[in-house]
Amino acid sequence: MTGRDQNDENGDDGRRAGRRSRVLKTAGLILAGALVLGAGTAGWAYWHLNDNIKSVDINNALGDNRPQRAMTTPAPSTSESPLPTGSLNILVLGSDSRTGEENKELGGGSSTGARSDTAMVVHIDAGRTESTVVSIPRDTLVTRPSCPLSSGGSTEVAYGTMFNSAYAIGGPVCAVATVESVTGIRMDHYIEIDFSGFAKLVDALGGVTVTTDEDIDDEDSHLQLQAGTHHLDGEQALALARTRHGIGDGSDLGRIGLQQKLVKALLDQISTTSLLTDPTRLYRVADAVTGSLTTDTGLDSLSELMSLGESLSGLSSDAVRTVTMPVVPAASNRNRVVADEPEAGELWRSLR
Repeated sequence: MTGRDQNDENGDDGRRAGRRSRVLKTAGLILAGALVLGAGTAGWAYWHLNDNIKSVDINNALGDNRPQRAMTTPAPSTSESPLPTGSLNILVLGSDSRTGEENKELGGGSSTGARSDTAMVVHIDAGRTESTVVSIPRDTLVTRPSCPLSSGGSTEVAYGTMFNSAYAIGGPVCAVATVESVTGIRMDHYIEIDFSGFAKLVDALGGVTVTTDEDIDDEDSHLQLQAGTHHLDGEQALALARTRHGIGDGSDLGRIGLQQKLVKALLDQISTTSLLTDPTRLYRVADAVTGSLTTDTGLDSLSELMSLGESLSGLSSDAVRTVTMPVVPAASNRNRVVADEPEAGELWRSLR
C-alpha cells in the first residue's frame, strides 16, 4: 500500500476540488446566517449556537515543547481588521468521543473510552489560496509521546502503538501531540466532530444520496446495502463512514475510500440545498454543526469560525489537493500499517 494523491486519479481532481471549494463557501454562509439570526429577530439563536461549541485549551496543556509555528509575512492591508493570510495547519478528527444515549445508540464511545475514527491534517499555504489535505489511517503504528492528562500527571511514551490510541488515552491534547510528533508540524488549530452531530447534520440537510460499487454487510457498523444508489439518512450515513469489513481489503484504507465517497455525496447535497432561503433549515444545520464541534480555544466562537471561513475565500477549486499518508503493511502485524519512508517524511516536510 502506498500514499495516494487523489488529484492524480480518474481525472476528476477539478470536480473534487470544486466540491471542497463549495463546502468552504457554504460553511461561511451557514455561519453568516447564524450571525444574521443573532443580530435580527432571534438574538437568542446566536447565543445558543455560540454556546454549542465546546473547546479544549491545547496550547496551555502542551506548553512550548512543540514544533515552531510557521513564520510568514502577513499581506499588506488597508482594513482596520485585516483577515489572516499566514499558512495554517488544522487537525480535523471525526470521533465517538461524546458520551450519552444518542452516541451509544449510534455506536459511539462510552464513559470509559473513545476513539478517533477519522484523522486529517489540513494544511493551508501562506496567502490561503492553496491547500493540501492529508488523511492518516487510524491503524498506523506510531510512537506516541508522553501526554499531559487533565487529571494530572502524564502518560508514558508508547512505541509501535496504533495512532488512534492517542485520543483514547489522552483526548484532543494527546491526539495533537502525537500528530505533531509524527509530522514535525505545529497544529495551529483543532476541530473535532462527533457521531450524533454528524448524523444530525445529514438529517438537517435532508439526507445524502450515495452509490455503492459493491454489497455492504458489516456487523460492526450494522449497515446492510446492496450495490447501487441509495438515499441515506443520518444514521445510515454514519454507518457508511464507519464501515470497513467486507470492503476492499478490510483495512482502514478501504474505510477512507468510503468516507471520501460520502463526503462527495454530502457536498453535493449541501450545494443543492437552498439554506439561505429556508431560515428554519439553516438554523437546524447551524445547530447541528456547532453542536457537534469541539475546537481549540482559538476557534471556539462563531466570530472566530467565520473569520477563518472568510480568510479562505480565495481558495480556488483547482488548488485543493487530497492525499493519504504513504504507508506499507507493518512487519509485526499485517493488519496494521507504518509510514512508508522516505515518502511520508518528504510529504510532511513539504508542508512545513
